[in-house]
Amino acid sequence: MRVAYLDCSSGISGDMTLGALVDAGVPLEAIQLGIDSLGLPSCRLVASEVKKHGFRATHIEVLSEPEHKHRHLHHITDMIDRSTLSAPQQQLAKRIFVRLGEAEAKVHGTTLEKVHFHEVGAIDSIADIVGTAIGWQLLGVERVVCSPVPTGQGTVQIAHGRVSIPAPATADLLTGIPLAESTVQAELTTPTGAAILATLVDQFGGVPSMRIDTIGYGAGTRDLNEQPNVLRLLVGQSDESSGDVAWQEDSVWILETNLDDVPGEWIAHCAQCLQDAGALDVYLTPIQMKKNRPAVILGVLCRAADITALERIIFAETGSLGIRRWLARRHTLPRRPCDVETAWGRVAGKLATLADGTASFAPEYESCRQLAAATGRPLRDIYRAAQQAFALAADRRPS
Repeated sequence: MRVAYLDCSSGISGDMTLGALVDAGVPLEAIQLGIDSLGLPSCRLVASEVKKHGFRATHIEVLSEPEHKHRHLHHITDMIDRSTLSAPQQQLAKRIFVRLGEAEAKVHGTTLEKVHFHEVGAIDSIADIVGTAIGWQLLGVERVVCSPVPTGQGTVQIAHGRVSIPAPATADLLTGIPLAESTVQAELTTPTGAAILATLVDQFGGVPSMRIDTIGYGAGTRDLNEQPNVLRLLVGQSDESSGDVAWQEDSVWILETNLDDVPGEWIAHCAQCLQDAGALDVYLTPIQMKKNRPAVILGVLCRAADITALERIIFAETGSLGIRRWLARRHTLPRRPCDVETAWGRVAGKLATLADGTASFAPEYESCRQLAAATGRPLRDIYRAAQQAFALAADRRPS
């Protein structure tokens, strides 16, 4: 499987994405041909090699005649439909613009049809987005993974005035996407960059298992004092191909704290609060701390969006003075809900598929517990009956 990894340590913008694609080997001439077919006045892409904090990168500059017009979404989509872009390139470009339009409509309280594209409707932004759609389709990747995304700090001037970073539309586009902390006083991720991520990326986290074939560096226009203002694009092959591997890969955060002076009742209550607040899992590990004091590690698995809420619960409920946290990658088996009928009633469960196609059924504890309480049967009898019911149903299925 051909995989791409976007290393957004300095954020992402349209010109950085274009630069990384060209630097990774996508022909600039092919992108220019597609841009020419849009009918934009004298729009030309110029690639140059630049240095950012001593690192070489490709910078793409969009040269065009000045214009003073604001476009609606239908103006841009009509332009794309009339172009010579391939159908996949047209579809990808329009998907990115629709994402942008939906975000703008939401933050301004209007409809997608009435949205005025200000900065994003300018020629250079249209060239960035359409050029990215062309380049990405030519790159031919099947899966896109991206690092957590920094937005920068401070304020930025937009058509509606000066606003805090991330700009409103950028923040809306990054909803659900893991953000990386940054102290850089600049807009690192633009609305165009955020729309590209929100449209293209399949997964956020660390570098996936892959064999790197090529690396592209795309430079932003600004020079940062703290770090190189570049977007790094890794392109390569992964051994994971459809049909060969059953598991799915994603990223989760792990939160841990050591507790040596907290009553067990408080810990149990905290664990329940964490589960109710959206933790993927909560676990307790016995440990021995300094001066031979017995203690426990309270551990939590969670999504990036839930970190702040869960940490607040831990601090409030346990009195902990510190929480460790780190990003982890995990493999999970595809699963779906599956109910079975037993002699004592219905039991809910999960059905997973192993690499060889074998089905694995696991009864849900809470469903078994409730049925055991209602019937007076031992919990282990309910579990066994559910597993036997699934096995019998599986035997009856045609091969």
